[in-house]
Amino acid sequence: MKQALPLAGIRVVDYSHFLAGPYLSRCLAAMGAEVIKVERPEEGDAGRAYPYQLEGQGEFAGQWESGYFMQQNMGKKGLCVNMKDPRGKALMEKLCDSADVFVENYRPGALTKLGLGYETLAARNPKLVYCSISAYGHTGPESHRAGFGLIAEAKSGIMAMVGNPGEAPPMLRIALGDMYTGIHGVAAVCAALLGRVKSGQGQHIDLALYDCLMSMHEYSVQSYTLSNGKEIPVQTGHDLPTSTLYGVFSAKDGDLVIAAQVDDSWARFAKLIGGEALAADKRFQTLSGRNEHRQEVLTLARGWVSQQASVAECLATLDRAEVPSAKVQRIDEVVNDPQILARGMILEQDHPRLGKIKMPNLPFHFSDCDITPTCVAPLLGEHNREIAADLGFDAATIDAMVGEGVLFSK
Repeated sequence: MKQALPLAGIRVVDYSHFLAGPYLSRCLAAMGAEVIKVERPEEGDAGRAYPYQLEGQGEFAGQWESGYFMQQNMGKKGLCVNMKDPRGKALMEKLCDSADVFVENYRPGALTKLGLGYETLAARNPKLVYCSISAYGHTGPESHRAGFGLIAEAKSGIMAMVGNPGEAPPMLRIALGDMYTGIHGVAAVCAALLGRVKSGQGQHIDLALYDCLMSMHEYSVQSYTLSNGKEIPVQTGHDLPTSTLYGVFSAKDGDLVIAAQVDDSWARFAKLIGGEALAADKRFQTLSGRNEHRQEVLTLARGWVSQQASVAECLATLDRAEVPSAKVQRIDEVVNDPQILARGMILEQDHPRLGKIKMPNLPFHFSDCDITPTCVAPLLGEHNREIAADLGFDAATIDAMVGEGVLFSK
């Protein structure tokens, strides 16, 4: 018999939009929390308008659903409420009184005006764990500024190190700041819930996209501070000058990466491409030596890769030599990768309007419980009646709120 999901019995109010907050709460939902996604009439979360859009089938033709929204909101219940109506505000207050966790990612101060700020909700519900995500956090000279992941990537120093020297840095094409901050939020919320067991009190978690990306530097910041400002990592193109040999190489029919920066891996790689003579060359036997003679090492590696018949043959040869390597894969290759399929990282769901859909799964694997989402992302206001009834509103009151647009659905 498997264990109950780790967060079973925890209620989460997800008052977030776009990506960082919804990803955080999606993870909590997968771990067993009851997550109630709260949206505004009439369009809901702005993420519902984002691509990729898929048209409904049969009677739902002409209705479009966003893959962007569906991916980050699966496993949740949907509530769409007009907070400007006193009845909607009263419903939200009851909901927050019943909650263990509140997640939001608006500019600092925005929810205070709605009566949903931390101080207001914590005064009513002292056990509430309230997690705020913003571009710059709730303190500091830039805390008032709006921002997105792109802004944090640019500010953090990460973007300045990506791309070829002398060229404008490329966009990363993945929402690194949002997703990394979201998963930090998962860790912080779970820690705060555990701390609440001992203290009996919730608390406010203040997460900034900028902070999270700045904390991601595993090398750059310390190389600058420990060198008294002499070392400033810059764009290096397709390899790392401090980790020779570690980079991207082009074969006749595609690209691959080789990670032979560790001495024993380099020894095997050197023997493969240059025999015993290259493996015995003392200039290359240590990392510092390889870094010093980086261009010569790169020339040898690039020459060998370019002589191979294909990426597949190159990888097979490297595998036999036990040199870590991989093809630079396109998304179509990733989705059909046997390793990804074996790990269950592509999730198939039955959508009431779209039929079968496939989404990326979460990377958590527990030995004694299954975190596969049991439901797709909610339609706008899909669970209005259920949630209102659970909060103690009678059928007549709910009917009136639905009829007068306080509770909205479509």
